[in-house]
Amino acid sequence: MTVGELKIKNYRNYEEEEFSFSPGINLIIGDNAQGKTSILEAMFYCAAARSHRGSRDKDLIRFEQEEAHIRLKLTKKEIDHVIDIHLKRTGRKGIAVDRQPLKKTVDLFGTVNMVFFAPEDLYVIKSGPAERRAFLDEELCQLDRTYAHDLSQYNKALLQKSRLLKQIEEQPSLAETLEVWNEQLVNYGVPVIRRRRQQVAELSEIIAEKHGQLSDGKEMLSASYEPSVEAEEFADKLAALKGRELASGLCLTGPHRDDVGFSINGADVRKFGSQGQQRTAALSLKLAEIDIIKKKTGDTPILLLDDVLSELDTGRQIRLLAGIEDIQTVITTTGLEEETQKKFKTDKVFTIKDGRRIGGS
Repeated sequence: MTVGELKIKNYRNYEEEEFSFSPGINLIIGDNAQGKTSILEAMFYCAAARSHRGSRDKDLIRFEQEEAHIRLKLTKKEIDHVIDIHLKRTGRKGIAVDRQPLKKTVDLFGTVNMVFFAPEDLYVIKSGPAERRAFLDEELCQLDRTYAHDLSQYNKALLQKSRLLKQIEEQPSLAETLEVWNEQLVNYGVPVIRRRRQQVAELSEIIAEKHGQLSDGKEMLSASYEPSVEAEEFADKLAALKGRELASGLCLTGPHRDDVGFSINGADVRKFGSQGQQRTAALSLKLAEIDIIKKKTGDTPILLLDDVLSELDTGRQIRLLAGIEDIQTVITTTGLEEETQKKFKTDKVFTIKDGRRIGGS
């Protein structure tokens, strides 16, 4: 799988721009706050139908404009495809694949697979559980539309139940309707729990290999799924916690409270790992994500590296780049270490300034 061309109009600080990418390594250079990350963000939007930064759609639209447009041309298993995204300041966004409008956002998932690696991902190991859940969900939603649907429906039911718990404080009679939302949480939450457990088990096998390579065989990294509740016990746990949930006004169990644990040589990396170990573990996660996508789809994803290299020492830069030689990669950076430049070949270079391409083609 490769991306050939990206066109953006009224997106972030870009008025209108076009990029034609090499199937190898593409380098986007520029000072900070010039628009480098926006290019990767627009590409990723065509895979996930959202900003990787969590920005609202209307915030992606250029100042004083009502709409933004993203068009991505790609080749997947020797077949060309076009993804069109129309973002509107008011109203719903429009998504089309090969000029056919999609009725549901979830239908976009899997059209193009991308792995996005940003500086904040280096801290996913030591961050809170929400960041680790987001990592897991981002990967699964691209690979499994059923999972994406179940997760979306679970989150909707969770929101409704959370609102209901607040309302019950003023209207106790509404407690009778709580069971309706608990049933929805179980219906959609159970498959989410099971799919996450399966994914973490597969991930653990691959990250052990990746981390061994990055640490020169000195460390063994493993991952473990830490669910808030087991799938088979979810309904009973919700029933048992009803009194506590009514008293606290909070949803106290379910996939929204899951976590993923990481251990190096048996020690919890989240608590006892050094900063270097945590960063290497995060690198292993991203490299493992690439392998899982290859295995599940029979194709290689596109790798987006957003100024990650500047956060790594030269040794980690070189080991990371050595692991992605066969993958189309788009890298943003303010510059590269001289030793790193000698170790890998750049196929295309773009220079960005004030939301405009002033170099490359």
